[in-house]
Amino acid sequence: MSVQEIRLFGDPVLTSPAEPVLHFDKEIRTLVADLTETMHDAPGAGLAAPQIGVPLRVFVWDCDDSEGHLINPTLDLSSEMQDGEEGCLSFPGMSYETPRAFRAVAKGFNMHGEPIVIEGTELLARCLQHETDHLDGIVFIDRLSPTERKLAMKEIRESEWFGIATESGAAPKIKVSPHNTFGLGL
Repeated sequence: MSVQEIRLFGDPVLTSPAEPVLHFDKEIRTLVADLTETMHDAPGAGLAAPQIGVPLRVFVWDCDDSEGHLINPTLDLSSEMQDGEEGCLSFPGMSYETPRAFRAVAKGFNMHGEPIVIEGTELLARCLQHETDHLDGIVFIDRLSPTERKLAMKEIRESEWFGIATESGAAPKIKVSPHNTFGLGL
């Protein structure tokens, strides 16, 4: 178990659909533990595997006195809607009023491959929807009205963290050797 780096908006893994989990093995249990530890360290109310660079359909949550994980989720949503502040660990310091279904029923599996059902309203429903969206390559600003999304994109471009995701993924990090390279290195 270890705290992982959270990917920031701009990293392609956040806008790509994740693959279903086919094997419920030690690697999945380690992934769930890493996600949980990273979420608590951040701190956040939820975290999806793509947010730490793992393109699998796995997420964890800790909100409304409910904590857990879900693998290969499907959602049944109420027609009743709610508005509320929503943020994301991949968008540091940002939050916007985001429309979501008031109630969500999430079906999937635990880390041992056993079927589970999670039902939530308000904040837990919002969390279940937000994290499942991550698994589908959807980020919360995609749920905003065109006007609000335009404001969010402006805030992103002006943020201190914007570009870090693409910069860190675009070029390899070069370390300078502390040893004499005899003119062959940097």
